[in-house]
Amino acid sequence: MSIDSTLEYIHSVCWKGSVLGLDRIRELMARLGNPERELKFVHVAGTNGKGSTCACVSSVLREAGYRTGLFTSPYIIKFNERIQIDGEYISDDDLEEITACVRPHAEAMKDSPTEFELITGIALEYFRRKKCDIVVLEVGLGGELDSTNVIPTAEVEVITSIGLDHTQQLGDTVEAVAAAKAGIIKPNTDVVISGGDERANAVIRQVCERQNSSLKIVDRDRLAVKSESLEGIAFDYDTHTDLNISLAGTYQPVNAATAILAIEVLQKRGWKISEADIKNGISKVKWPGRFEILHKNPYLILDGAHNPHGMKATVESMKTHFKGEKGVIIMGAMADKDIVAMVELLRPIAGKVITVTPDNPRAMTSDKLAKVINSLGCEAESAEDIDSALKRGFELSEDYAFICALGSLYFSADVRNGAEKLFSLV
Repeated sequence: MSIDSTLEYIHSVCWKGSVLGLDRIRELMARLGNPERELKFVHVAGTNGKGSTCACVSSVLREAGYRTGLFTSPYIIKFNERIQIDGEYISDDDLEEITACVRPHAEAMKDSPTEFELITGIALEYFRRKKCDIVVLEVGLGGELDSTNVIPTAEVEVITSIGLDHTQQLGDTVEAVAAAKAGIIKPNTDVVISGGDERANAVIRQVCERQNSSLKIVDRDRLAVKSESLEGIAFDYDTHTDLNISLAGTYQPVNAATAILAIEVLQKRGWKISEADIKNGISKVKWPGRFEILHKNPYLILDGAHNPHGMKATVESMKTHFKGEKGVIIMGAMADKDIVAMVELLRPIAGKVITVTPDNPRAMTSDKLAKVINSLGCEAESAEDIDSALKRGFELSEDYAFICALGSLYFSADVRNGAEKLFSLV
């Protein structure tokens, strides 16, 4: 199989959509010889902050010398980003070979796997073949019934910040979402959570008590931000001092602190990780599409906020870095998101909104999104495509402090490519 035919196969319509449940992935794993049983894991769930926390944990583990797998979603530029070892994406050749191996097993199943289950199977088989010491595994959706929950007890189970998202699948209360995320918690294990919402904390605490699992919560009173700029943030957490992270979002120190707590659990379990490994690993973290500065003068920021909980954090970062000034917002969104809540949060920083249609069948059209935003009292106009939106944003930038593209991770690659083309001409 060529890489094009491999990706066409993975994304093919013969697979089901997002169908929660573990029966299919368990059968697929059994057919592959249960690669998950030969690996160690850090399992990470949550509404927002999962990817950044995974990036922090994996960076520290690499710094400590461990062969570290990383499985995340979605990708920003290239599919291969989702499956990494020691910061290197799976090669096209390996992706072709592993998919060809998994394919007959998937096709032999009477109840065929979903696309995400297929990708999970490919990733776990790849990590086994490459003999990873440990794998940082990000949950796709929810926790309890997500295909990544096929793994045995993890070295540490991590739950990042929790808010309302995917409410049709997970429930429409913070408590219901927290219960779904807490489904990754196995008996007699170690659990780390970002905290921040006592309703969610209470649910997770109850699950830990029921499972006889220990619980550590990020103590935000012990998190001290010493300086923050668009170049990064300097902070201390508990006994860990003089830490620096190059990610500019003001929410990132909490994600880093969550990762540090997870690392402390690993240390107690015998993993050899020094304080220097923690400090150097955090300083080297790169995570595209999360409050990422694509250009300066004017500032163009790409951010993955795609639900009200994430949008609130992004808006706070904007207020901090731009001192309450307004900017041009380039926004695309999925039709099933809480658009009204996101726009209400954006209102204080949005001087003008330019809407686009992300390349995804679930996307709301740019025209419809603009109408919704205008009806809420925010000034919006629709753009034909992302290149046009960026060009219009640049035209307006003299009157505003920044341009920020957000609302969906699915248009991140197009924003990045469009920015490269635009700013090569100015």
